[in-house]
Amino acid sequence: MYCLLLRLDYQVTIQSTESHWRQNSLSPKKAKKKTEGGGSNVFSMFDQTQIQEFKEAFTIMDQNRDGFIDKADLRDTFAALGRLNVKNEELEAMVQEAPGAINFTIFLTMFGEKLKGTDPEETILNAFKIFDPEGKGHIKADYIKEMLMTQADRFSQEEISQMFAAFPPDVSGNLDYKNLCYVITHGEEKD
Repeated sequence: MYCLLLRLDYQVTIQSTESHWRQNSLSPKKAKKKTEGGGSNVFSMFDQTQIQEFKEAFTIMDQNRDGFIDKADLRDTFAALGRLNVKNEELEAMVQEAPGAINFTIFLTMFGEKLKGTDPEETILNAFKIFDPEGKGHIKADYIKEMLMTQADRFSQEEISQMFAAFPPDVSGNLDYKNLCYVITHGEEKD
């Protein structure tokens, strides 16, 4: 389910140029512990702007407006993003990531757990520095596109387009990976 949420977030992000999140795994047990731990308030993990963005994403996904995201809502959301023929097993696996019915609080908790699992900024920077041996702070967009589409977990052309829409290369065709890393880990651009 997080993959769908992340893709939906890309759609919202492209339109509003706000926060960006990385994909990590979340075990239902960890989410359950977090929601059962009465001392911590999930709403205190985010500022009001972030909570509003999550609420907008939740509202978009809650297609039948019943206050919960279920398999039918996920199927409709996938369809709205252009992916038709989603298998029931895949939808079931997404719903099972949550410790219970997915209301807004559970939805927010799941994102809180995901964000907590984001690699530190320095780790992400070090990964990009491998492609920038001269330490310029930017990488040619064509080069990073080639690497992302041909190595390891390969990006699709659509994912590349979304990334460059959210983080466009400069006029020289360079991607400012330092700013990209900052946005991934802090959710907003540097001043």
